[in-house]
Amino acid sequence: MISARNIRKQFGGVDVLRGVSLELGKGEVIAVIGPSGSGKSTFLRCLNQLETIDRGDIEIEGEILASTDSHGICRYAPDKEARRICRKMGMVFQQFNLFPHLTVLQNIIEAPITVKGMSREAAVPLAQELLRKVGLLEKCDSHPSRLSGGQKQRVAIARALAMEPDIMLFDEPTSALDPELTGEVLRSMRQLADEHMTMLVVTHEMAFARDVSSRVIFMDGGEIVEEQPAASFFANPLQPRTRAFLNHLG
Repeated sequence: MISARNIRKQFGGVDVLRGVSLELGKGEVIAVIGPSGSGKSTFLRCLNQLETIDRGDIEIEGEILASTDSHGICRYAPDKEARRICRKMGMVFQQFNLFPHLTVLQNIIEAPITVKGMSREAAVPLAQELLRKVGLLEKCDSHPSRLSGGQKQRVAIARALAMEPDIMLFDEPTSALDPELTGEVLRSMRQLADEHMTMLVVTHEMAFARDVSSRVIFMDGGEIVEEQPAASFFANPLQPRTRAFLNHLG
């Protein structure tokens, strides 16, 4: 589903990603963990072109989004094609980014109608079904200001799903939430995993990484330090940096 090879990215001459490679298969859930500043979120944003890479290759479902030639020059697919490829991926951010002047329902149907050209007659029942899935159908006519942080994030998940992506990217989706609201968002994500949605999740929720993900990746210093199946990763981390990170978490 996603193939990223030797991804390199600098900001202001500082290496943020130093040759990161990842293969994400259909139905897999991969959790990406690591300390702040390790490049996790930047890597996620590079996959759907919110950030451009300096070098490397990215393929989404076999289609080339970015490739680097033998001279080290990275080129992206033409804009229209790149946008189409990136629409195969939905993304949920740390902040909810809901339109405050729109109702919950309007927030969800906006992109399918304006970006995909879906009719309102098709978009509304789709949005209602997604709200039912995340347990918020009764909030469809509410504005975001009337919602808790956990409810806003579940609306953001429904909004991403409304574009009918094949892959979901999550960038620390619970980091802006109070602990008591985190569980409701993680339950929605667990449900997606149970439905075999392909997911790449940057998270600090170790229980989610251990119990839900197929594999866990530990990043530090802009590189992948360790990658293992979830059970092995937590039971027997191989690298000293991984062990130190997990021990620090307690």
